[in-house]
Amino acid sequence: MSVIEVSHLHKRYRDIVAVQDVSFAVAEGEIFGILGPNGAGKTTTVECLSGLRTPDGGTIRVLGLDPRRDGASLRPRIGVQLQSSELPERLRVGEALRLYASFYPQPADWQGLVDDWGLSAVRDRPFGKLSGGQKQRLFITLALVGRPSVVFLDELTTGLDPSARRETWDHITRLRQTGVTVILVTHFMEEAERLCDRLAVIDAGKIIAIDTPAGLVSQVDNRQRVRFRAVDPFDPLLLSDIPEVSDVSRDGTRFVVTGTGNLLYAVTAVLARNHVIATDLRVDQTTLDDAYVALTGHPLTTTEN
Repeated sequence: MSVIEVSHLHKRYRDIVAVQDVSFAVAEGEIFGILGPNGAGKTTTVECLSGLRTPDGGTIRVLGLDPRRDGASLRPRIGVQLQSSELPERLRVGEALRLYASFYPQPADWQGLVDDWGLSAVRDRPFGKLSGGQKQRLFITLALVGRPSVVFLDELTTGLDPSARRETWDHITRLRQTGVTVILVTHFMEEAERLCDRLAVIDAGKIIAIDTPAGLVSQVDNRQRVRFRAVDPFDPLLLSDIPEVSDVSRDGTRFVVTGTGNLLYAVTAVLARNHVIATDLRVDQTTLDDAYVALTGHPLTTTEN
């Protein structure tokens, strides 16, 4: 069942078209990623979905409701963590969570959220004294304190160190297991690949492609490359005849074998049967970053507008 349906969404700011004819649907319990550089229209899309902005065209349904017309009914059922948010500098972490919990009829245990998200040590610290990463974790917990059915997370792990980023990914995976639908806005390829069931690649306000991370890669190139150095000479036809192999190139003692399927096993099995010793062996394959470049025509950048 689709909990989010977007059809021909359009939003502009004076002469700038921020979102142009965007359409997609999100299933219940899915982690749906919106991937693209800053300025691509990701945040504007999420703000329209959550009722924070009014679109200029198209239709939106979140949990069967129109975010603008039915905002009072929708707001208690969603959580939103925006890319840029602020709180009063003197408001303490525990006070902020207690306040936000009071907005909902059946809030989550905010003290449990404090513990789960690594904020116990700063529970009594004012917002103005928090680090960037601590502020980010606080805003995530504020988005979750109302027990939302759908949560929008905009640049989830910006400002977090690598360890905290991975811990956050684990939390989001567990959150999805409770049935919560997650809309994840990101420009981190590893985050998108690790978390998302499907991805919408957005560029200059338009959706270029929607698929699973693996599906986006396979749209571009699903081939693998096995690279190695041969200690002793051998006939390259041994590799060319393998069904999984599409190409064999050689530069002196260095070989690159291109193909699909279980290529590594097929190549190493033939080398072993023919007593060929391979060194410096590694496997390369098309990455999500490669797929993004192929789909959009340029690398993903994070330069601010």
